[in-house]
Amino acid sequence: MADHPEHSEPNFIPLVVGSFIFVGFAIALAYYIVGQTAKPEDPAAVNARIRPVAQLEIAAAGAAAAGARTGEQLFQAACTACHSTGAAGAPKVGDKAAWAPRLGQGLKALVASATKGKNAMPPKGGVGDATEAELTRAIVYMANKSGASFPEPK
Repeated sequence: MADHPEHSEPNFIPLVVGSFIFVGFAIALAYYIVGQTAKPEDPAAVNARIRPVAQLEIAAAGAAAAGARTGEQLFQAACTACHSTGAAGAPKVGDKAAWAPRLGQGLKALVASATKGKNAMPPKGGVGDATEAELTRAIVYMANKSGASFPEPK
């Protein structure tokens, strides 16, 4: 019979070392590929992507000061949100049928109602610094567009 070596335990050390070398090479290759494709971003692009959803802007110096606003200016600043759309049951400017019962009460009653607030409308239409003259001018503006003929207050 031929000489056969005795059975011995297999040697796993070269297999383990080879596996570590292969894994290390794969990690190095991936790092190299990712490093080549990643380019530094423009800081302006990053800032544009992460900017806040809302921003606060201070009114321009040319804006009308409180007390000097016209009825149309106050209407555009505060009243138009509801009175142009009919939101929360507000009578739409120009809707003579909706304004008729209100106009029948007179300008003084309309101003008193707007000053105190009515239903969903806050006092002074939400413009806390509006003077009575400005509020009256805004009401005259809306009312006259809706069938009234109130004189413009001075």
